[in-house]
Amino acid sequence: MYTIAALYHFTRFDDPAALKPALLALCEAQSVMGTLLLAPEGVNGTIAGPRAGIDAVIAHLRALPGCADLEWKEATSDKPPFGKMKVRIKREIVTMGQPDVDPRAKVGHYVDPKDWNELIRSPDVAVIDTRNSYEVAIGTFEGAVDPETESFGEFPAWWEANKDRFHNKKIAMFCTGGIRCEKSTNYLIGQGVEDVFHLKGGILKYLEEVPEQESTWEGDCFVFDNRVSVGHGLREGPHMLCHGCRRPILPEDRQHPAYEAGVSCHQCVDETSAEDKERFRERQRQITLAKERAAREEG
Repeated sequence: MYTIAALYHFTRFDDPAALKPALLALCEAQSVMGTLLLAPEGVNGTIAGPRAGIDAVIAHLRALPGCADLEWKEATSDKPPFGKMKVRIKREIVTMGQPDVDPRAKVGHYVDPKDWNELIRSPDVAVIDTRNSYEVAIGTFEGAVDPETESFGEFPAWWEANKDRFHNKKIAMFCTGGIRCEKSTNYLIGQGVEDVFHLKGGILKYLEEVPEQESTWEGDCFVFDNRVSVGHGLREGPHMLCHGCRRPILPEDRQHPAYEAGVSCHQCVDETSAEDKERFRERQRQITLAKERAAREEG
């Protein structure tokens, strides 16, 4: 059984690159896989591995400057959610492209999952999904506004173009684990919006804590690991990834004429060139060959 830990924490790292070697070495020594991002504004990522390994990495992270109160969310999987371990140095741990945004200064009002339904059902509240369009497509809260953004960095421009729609409204925002809302609520406060709320712990915490029969969540929640999606109780959902575009698809989507394993699906078949597709086919051939070699060696 693999323990999965999703985490983020905003703090100040003067030299994030200097933190990488020891963190990567520990993860590899503990058989922990996944991705961790380090930036001057903090750390973000999802990792998976044995219980003892996750505990060791979390303890290491909490010992970093300003990270003593780092929080994380856990789930389990009976298959490895990641194939390797990556520690990357970034300019931002979640890219918004707004240098004045600083969640350490101020964020919106946190709303516990148990209180979320009451808030978003209020007629003076506008609920905004801050995730990307392909995430929203497989699940969201009832009545939520979909900004139809392809990346989080598009959110400020969307808000500027649409802010008049929300005049005299309280704004309630949500995302997968909470990190995008930390930035987006700070951004709205900087834009003069006074009543801003966000779901504490994100969708994942809501799906973990709120009983399905009381839920206002519709569909599944996209996650950035090999589970692809989860539902209530964090049960693994039915989705898989198109490895051509990294978007979620359902098993029946593989019957679509546009689907080719590792190459394309009905969502991306017109987005890539013939040269791109041939490159994807070669990648898929190499993956298949590697799996066949591994199977022979195990046999």
